[in-house]
Amino acid sequence: MKHLMYQFLYFPEDKSGYVPAAFEFLFVLILCIAVFIIFRKISKKQEMKSKEIEARILAEKQNTNNQQNL
Repeated sequence: MKHLMYQFLYFPEDKSGYVPAAFEFLFVLILCIAVFIIFRKISKKQEMKSKEIEARILAEKQNTNNQQNL
């Protein structure tokens, strides 16, 4: 039974077979970090825009309330 579980594992005798996999892993890791940073920057810009819009709406609402009270 144990033999069936490990038949798909392959460990090459020549360890230079790991080099392309290590480069690919490093490339994908750097790409993931770059995408994460880009998403954070975009999110921050959207947050600032939404806060600006919210402040503008609240100011207009307050102006409308002040005009109605006069």
